[in-house]
Amino acid sequence: MSNYKRTLITTALPYANGPVHIGHLAGVYVPADIYARYLRLNGQEVTLVGGSDEHGVPITIKAKAEGVTPQDIVDRYHKIIKDSFEELGISFDVYSRTTTELHAQTASEFFRHLYDKGEFVEQTSMQLYDEKANQFLADRYVVGECPHCHNPRAYGDQCEVCGTSLNATDLINPVSAITGNTPVLRETKHWYLPLDKWEPALRKWILDGHKEWKVNVYGQCKSWLDLGLQPRAVSRDLDWGVPVPVEGADGKVLYVWFDAPIGYISNTRELYPESWEKWWKDPQTRIINFIGKDNIVFHCIVFPTMLMAYGDNYQLPDNVPANEFLNLEGDKISTSRNWAVWLHEYLQDFPGKQDVLRYVLTANAPETKDNDFTWADFQTRNNSELVAILGNFVNRAVVLTHKYFDGKVPADVHMTDAETAVFDEMDRIRTAMSQNIDTFHFRDALKEAMNLARLGNRYLQETEPWKVAKTDIGRVATILYTALQICGSIAVAFEPFTPFMSKRLCKMVGLDKPLEWSMIGRRDLVAGGTMLGAPEFMFEKIEDDAVQAQITRLQETKRNNEINAWKPAPQSADVDFDTFMKADIRVGTVLECERVPKADKLLRFLIDDGMEKRTIVSGIAKYYDPADLVGHQVCFIANLPPRKLKGIVSQGMILSAEDRDGRLVVIGPSAPVAPGVQVK
Repeated sequence: MSNYKRTLITTALPYANGPVHIGHLAGVYVPADIYARYLRLNGQEVTLVGGSDEHGVPITIKAKAEGVTPQDIVDRYHKIIKDSFEELGISFDVYSRTTTELHAQTASEFFRHLYDKGEFVEQTSMQLYDEKANQFLADRYVVGECPHCHNPRAYGDQCEVCGTSLNATDLINPVSAITGNTPVLRETKHWYLPLDKWEPALRKWILDGHKEWKVNVYGQCKSWLDLGLQPRAVSRDLDWGVPVPVEGADGKVLYVWFDAPIGYISNTRELYPESWEKWWKDPQTRIINFIGKDNIVFHCIVFPTMLMAYGDNYQLPDNVPANEFLNLEGDKISTSRNWAVWLHEYLQDFPGKQDVLRYVLTANAPETKDNDFTWADFQTRNNSELVAILGNFVNRAVVLTHKYFDGKVPADVHMTDAETAVFDEMDRIRTAMSQNIDTFHFRDALKEAMNLARLGNRYLQETEPWKVAKTDIGRVATILYTALQICGSIAVAFEPFTPFMSKRLCKMVGLDKPLEWSMIGRRDLVAGGTMLGAPEFMFEKIEDDAVQAQITRLQETKRNNEINAWKPAPQSADVDFDTFMKADIRVGTVLECERVPKADKLLRFLIDDGMEKRTIVSGIAKYYDPADLVGHQVCFIANLPPRKLKGIVSQGMILSAEDRDGRLVVIGPSAPVAPGVQVK
């Protein structure tokens, strides 16, 4: 544990142009909540700060697409995000937003202070301008060909195919996403934060002073610093955001990356109007930023530079425990492709199972490398761990106490070496959990917490109170008393991870005092004589059909993405009219159709071509039942040279169209015609 008086925990502000998904939860919000709850159990003064990031170009793009205002968009998603966080049990002390008047005031004051100190560099640059829309184009409003992988739909800030960071002026044949017009270059003025000026201070603070940071965080920071920092713009030509508080800056707002982290400060001010400064400027306050790896540069390089440039005793973060990314069913989570498990939908589909999601995301947390969420693993962890290990032990201990002692915790107990070993192991588990949580290894801490339940199951299995009850009810009293102490320790140890279960378990074992971390392993945690509540299952089995419904939804999403991503094949090279007319396309009636043996793709047709019968072999067996084609008319090329396929001589080619899902559809006339007529 630290020697600081208090800890301020901030979480990356989710972008209010959509709901949050399991990737956000695993990377930021569940770990931050675990840490905050753990510190509170240790009696520390803690504040957990969050809020919605409500400025920036993606919000204006979504608003234009829906024909509403940006405020309409952020109001909608802020409510969805905030409500779902509350339902999941993320214990924010404040969850606000960056469109409040207080935030605009705080961000403006911050900018103006730096401006008055001369900390910014004014620069003019050439930026793309849409003459039809009469506005400068932010990077996301420009689309063109990526100069690296030649993706034709790359954005002006990044190519989503190859992942390369771009400037809008790098794109080949750029067009405006607003009007489709080709933009022109115009001169504009912006203010830049000179990161290069602060590079020596950042090197000393990070590379010398924080070698204990996670390898991925330290390594990314070192990479940025070794490449050499450059000034970074803090303003943008937009009409949505906090206006730049300088004369002559009409039509310019604070760039969202400058605006958003100030939200941590404004949200703290909202919570503590009179005492907020002690959380930001007192050296006895420790600041921890929970973020995903895509935000490392902003929280370790940019925001600290802003704080150092501001001065006035602003404290820098003590740690930035960024996680890697969580994938979904082997594929990268993507909001644009709807490839995600959305929190608000999960809460609707699995009511009362907040703890299951919290548990699985922690057990599978991407702490050191990208990890994968699968519904099969979700089901297995619930059924094999939460139900079969934890739930089974708690239920056995409480049911047996009701059976042998009418639900009252035994008071007359006599410990043996077996019980001493149990309490010693619980002490070890508490120490191991503390060490892991203190160093942000939440996944390992959860494993140790589950070891309490494993310990309980093993203890009951070895002592067999149901057998001992036949000869020594006094020994049974000691066994069940000890088992109930394990149950109480489970309630405390799991509170940061599964708070809803913890609360129900406390009620069931009569643990009605405020929980403290030091209670884990105590020999008198659940007092003798306490009347237990009725036994209930802490978790319930998740059936195959519930999981299959989620898998089916994802499969449908993938199919829709494949269809929506489809583009017609490029037009082939021109052919002259005489060449085209050489193809003799006719209509024939299908007399027979059957599968070709040992050829999964082939069908053998017998066609009435108006003059005789001809055999044609076609590779459409995957898409048709042969019987369904008999009697139908099809178009075929009659003057192709005969070709042998699987020993069958094919006299022509049946025409079909390939749909965007890859399905082949046979082409025929829209009304019956005489067999053998030509297609003209």
